[in-house]
Amino acid sequence: MQPPDPLLVFDRSALRQRRDRAARQWDRMSFLKREIAERLVERLDDVRRTFKRGLDLGCHGDEIAASLDGRATVRDLVRCDLGFAFARRIHGPAVVADEEALPFAPNSFDLVLSAMTLHWVNDLPGTLIQIRRCLEPDGLFLGAMLGGRTLWQLRQALAEAESEIESGLSPRISPFADLRDAAGLLQRAGFALPVADSEKIDVEYEHALALMRELSAMGEANLVSERRRGFSRRTTLLRAAEIYADRFTAPSGRVTASFEVLFLHGWAPHDSQPKPLKPGTAQHRLAAALGTAEMSAGEKAKRN
Repeated sequence: MQPPDPLLVFDRSALRQRRDRAARQWDRMSFLKREIAERLVERLDDVRRTFKRGLDLGCHGDEIAASLDGRATVRDLVRCDLGFAFARRIHGPAVVADEEALPFAPNSFDLVLSAMTLHWVNDLPGTLIQIRRCLEPDGLFLGAMLGGRTLWQLRQALAEAESEIESGLSPRISPFADLRDAAGLLQRAGFALPVADSEKIDVEYEHALALMRELSAMGEANLVSERRRGFSRRTTLLRAAEIYADRFTAPSGRVTASFEVLFLHGWAPHDSQPKPLKPGTAQHRLAAALGTAEMSAGEKAKRN
């Protein structure tokens, strides 16, 4: 029996099936994708440039295109999604493709946008490299993905309930990347001027079980390859809901769930982009700007 591949964290086959199921009732479940898409497009407004051909990687229900409506920022937008059910909803050019094996030729786009799909990629550095390759020189990548602090309340409640009821723990919520790693991943993939930051979105639910049902309906439930395959114990889920309600009930009487969104921003390299100066070529001294005495690297400060 072959040991599991440590690089295959997520079950991508199950993801495709869940995305197709989620598409059936997506209009009722798309609030989080709409919010993230709107925030991503707002960041595009800061770029004073018109893009000829853009790619929406992981289009879901076309929320990025809806957020772009009325803007002249992108002339042509190609949509791409892992699930056929989402792609066929699109009124425009759409491609069914896996984010881990992009079918686009180099220099195909001058803009790639992606909202709420890259957190399910097993080889994120590899996918970012493919995105950079399909961009023209000086093309822009803007992405938004769920980060490591997403659903921390649910993680805590499920872990404590399972430990108490079943005397053990199993992977119940998928792991996500941390902000401190995001900019490094962009740089590793060859992007110029990489920037990463995060925002938190808090959503209230009637109770924890309602949150779990909605995550499942959105296709955002646990997809760890080594997850438990059978049904969860009812007593464990009810105990988790009790713990959640005890600790994370808002003043409204509903429970709060937090989603951390990592925003990634990087450019395909081009000669026109700003570059750091070579050491020793600066024309002004930092010490003069700070109004302090300069000390060479060979000198040691005397202790008082």
